[in-house]
Amino acid sequence: MPSTVTRAAEAPQFDLQGAHFTVLASPSLGSEGLCTWRLRLAAGPRDDAPHTLDRDEVFMVLSGTVQITPGGEKLSAGDAAIAPAGEPIQVRNLGDDDAEIHVAITAGFTGTMADGTKVQPPWSK
Repeated sequence: MPSTVTRAAEAPQFDLQGAHFTVLASPSLGSEGLCTWRLRLAAGPRDDAPHTLDRDEVFMVLSGTVQITPGGEKLSAGDAAIAPAGEPIQVRNLGDDDAEIHVAITAGFTGTMADGTKVQPPWSK
């Protein structure tokens, strides 16, 4: 099977609560088992409550200073963190500039929001 290419300029994009998602791989883009996206967080506080996912999620910091879990360690460019399935996730930009993170997770994941609502984001399909 030939490889599938996702051009940055043509990648699906989504905005949610001060976060910008650029989807690079997902089932709808030719990857049956893995989803990856670039996550850009604007500087400043975000008003989002922690959520959980049913799969491990890997965060690789490209730029900026971030925190992935409530009360978690401060991460900088080059650092990576794994949020295990079921653990609270609350991604925060701790810096004065935008932060950028590359994220990877098994395709088809489901999130549970703070209010108990189950969601399957469009970038998971």
